[in-house]
Amino acid sequence: MANNTIDHAFTARSKTGGALEPTYSGALSFMRRKYTKDMKGADAVVWGIPFDAAVTNRPGARFGPQAIRRASAILDNDPQYPFSRDLFEHLAVVDYGDCLLDSGNHQKTPGTIEREAAKILKSGAFLLTLGGDHFVTWPLLKAHAAIHGPLALVQFDAHQDTWPDDGKRIDHGSFVGRAVKEGIIDPDRSIQIGIRTHAPDTFGIKILYGHEIEEMRASDIAYAIVDRTGGKKTYLTFDIDCLDPAYAPGTGTPVAGGPSSAKILSTLRQLNQVDIVGADVVEVAPAYDHADITAIAGSMVAMQYLGLLAERKARLEELNNNGNHNGATVNQGQGI
Repeated sequence: MANNTIDHAFTARSKTGGALEPTYSGALSFMRRKYTKDMKGADAVVWGIPFDAAVTNRPGARFGPQAIRRASAILDNDPQYPFSRDLFEHLAVVDYGDCLLDSGNHQKTPGTIEREAAKILKSGAFLLTLGGDHFVTWPLLKAHAAIHGPLALVQFDAHQDTWPDDGKRIDHGSFVGRAVKEGIIDPDRSIQIGIRTHAPDTFGIKILYGHEIEEMRASDIAYAIVDRTGGKKTYLTFDIDCLDPAYAPGTGTPVAGGPSSAKILSTLRQLNQVDIVGADVVEVAPAYDHADITAIAGSMVAMQYLGLLAERKARLEELNNNGNHNGATVNQGQGI
């Protein structure tokens, strides 16, 4: 205990390494990562967007980042399952805190999010965002596409989010169609998983409906994602209502008939062939949760992203070490 510290989110001396403090105490950052605006040397930045003014049903996702951070505390300490490693031994991750928004002027929200996201991405770090309702993905997509060009979109969701849009709406149910129309995402390389509603237009995006994935193995779902994205730079967005309400009751628009958290987490685990350059977890609304079920699921999804990133870094370091013997160097880049 002599070398341990409490409140690792503030007292950490390094961006790597586990916290080694009791999971039930101390300051709550995401997985006890150091709270800082200093992104120098960071492989990944965790950022919260506490916004829910775009919901069409129950509000409350503005409390999502807090809930996910709280639930994530238990994920630090031990080697993280199912990656069998301390994700932070070599992966430098910081918690950047939350986006500051003007709660009385929602028209400014998209621009504020996009500018701050662009600032984070300029550091070269991978951006993992905690929402907030699903509208926040729209400015995030714009910030990522400004760097990578049109993106493949992998969307875990009960809803298509392709409802009619005039390009100005602050609406969590229409941003995907807008992103297609504005060339932000490539529909021919995009896929939606777990859809259990119907919208007027698919915009050419491939859909795996809830009843279809019920009959599929996690490996089959993962293969469909890998095949659809085809090596293209990919943004992965996870609306927690993709999961059946039995596994995620704490959300604004729950839809029965969805997959289990076990199946979807297993699917995420198998996406190491997808070139993921950015990711988010959205629509966790803790006021409707019970025993942190939804927040725990959301934190596990976010941890999966970091696990894939840690494995990617390890693979690239191994390639570099082998390549150095042959006089070659591999560039790490931003993606998973």
